[in-house]
Amino acid sequence: METSRRPDHEPAAPSPGGGGSPQAPAQPLLAGRTALVTGAASGIGRACAQALAGAGAHVHVVDRSGEAAKNLVEEIGGTAWVVDLSDPAVVDTLPADVDVVVNNAGLQHVAPVHEFPPERFALIQRVMVETPFRILRRTLPGMYERGWGRVVNISSVHGLRASPYKSAYVTAKHALEGLSKVVALEAAEHGVTSNCVSPGYVRTPLVENQIADQARTHGISEADVVGRVMLERSAIKRLIEPADVAEAVLWLCGPRTGHITGTSLSMDGGWTAN
Repeated sequence: METSRRPDHEPAAPSPGGGGSPQAPAQPLLAGRTALVTGAASGIGRACAQALAGAGAHVHVVDRSGEAAKNLVEEIGGTAWVVDLSDPAVVDTLPADVDVVVNNAGLQHVAPVHEFPPERFALIQRVMVETPFRILRRTLPGMYERGWGRVVNISSVHGLRASPYKSAYVTAKHALEGLSKVVALEAAEHGVTSNCVSPGYVRTPLVENQIADQARTHGISEADVVGRVMLERSAIKRLIEPADVAEAVLWLCGPRTGHITGTSLSMDGGWTAN
């Protein structure tokens, strides 16, 4: 349970002209904190790493793309960890002493269930369900000891709704939502929150490639692919920017969100309102 010291809130600043010592410059939101972001070298993960570093955190950039990870660390500082998260054992090589975990790494495969390769299905579950579990199993004890922590799982509208031909991805995202809720219940008394951010289609390199491929396949414009195919069920007919997702992640790590836990923050342009 939360204590009277209310660790999620900063001390009140003295009012201007109210006497006392001059107000010190505000520290960055996450000054002195450490964050671990998986799949951090591109797309949503890269935007999250940039946002967290901009807020003062030392970011552990975890990705299998070594060059991209190292380039990002040169930009924002932090530490690069070049690992393949499809191997569960590599989690034990990652830092355990972190304050913020952003489980973002993922992959996609599209096929009907009766044609879906079982080994591909298993791979997606390892990367997108087992790895987040293993990371949290490793990092939560330190958060509990310090009495503060933030877990943000990058889910998807497909963690809340299904689409055909995406059985592995939909299964994994639904499982991640469940894991996030269990952590929220267990971690509450330790000052640790756990939430999902669940966007619709985000303008990432992966999605941009899908748009181009579908435009060629169907003989329609890329704008029609976005508006008529990808965003058919969304009220807002434009892609989400990675930076917008990152801002939601950063907000959940802020000083006024200590009572927000076990939730899924939908950023789906109205998809789930249908």
